[in-house]
Amino acid sequence: MSFVFTPPPVVSVPVVGTTERFPVHRIYCVGRNYEEHAKEMGFTGREPPFFFMKPADAVVVVEAGQTGTIPYPSLTNNLHHEIELVVAIGTGGKNIKAADAHKHIFGYAVGLDMTRRDLQGEMKKQGRPWCIGKAYDHSAPIGPITPAAKAGDVANAELYVQVGGKDRQRSNVSKLIWNVAETIEHLSAAWELQPGDLIYTGTPEGVAAVVSGDTMVGEVRGLGTLTVKVA
Repeated sequence: MSFVFTPPPVVSVPVVGTTERFPVHRIYCVGRNYEEHAKEMGFTGREPPFFFMKPADAVVVVEAGQTGTIPYPSLTNNLHHEIELVVAIGTGGKNIKAADAHKHIFGYAVGLDMTRRDLQGEMKKQGRPWCIGKAYDHSAPIGPITPAAKAGDVANAELYVQVGGKDRQRSNVSKLIWNVAETIEHLSAAWELQPGDLIYTGTPEGVAAVVSGDTMVGEVRGLGTLTVKVA
């Protein structure tokens, strides 16, 4: 088989404890999935879950113990951090029941859903898609994936992000409005999940702006830290 140009390399994420890598298929993100974050964005209650997507090559892989770098993106003056638990799907499926969701999970990682908030807000006002605010280049930093068997009690893990050594976001995965299993059930009713899919499960309250020169340090307990500098 010949191509009209050389295909780009497969985007992949390192796996803790092995030399193998996790090839990325799609990136799904859950919107407003912590109650306090929903409130700070002007919403309340247990709304039905909704999803948006990022391209696989929006991933910025940060190896364990290293500091990743992302450029300050164009067209924005209000770049926000959103710390998230990321779920890596190892076995695909459609119409997966919440009780069976664990069978489809390969592992977990720490991720940042970087957001051009001003552009997202403008699209909301106009009733247009958010892609320009969410699905841009370098918008999905992620740390190594920890296999599920080694990840500990992820459902009750603390998560946080600090900027300049000071807390910006700090919460617990147990405060998800729609937990991981429920999210997989809803998501797989709309799309057939595939091995290699990543699910950014939502962010807690405290989202705020970063500027060039800031360093973000995020963690989900048991999954290591993710350190990213804005160039």
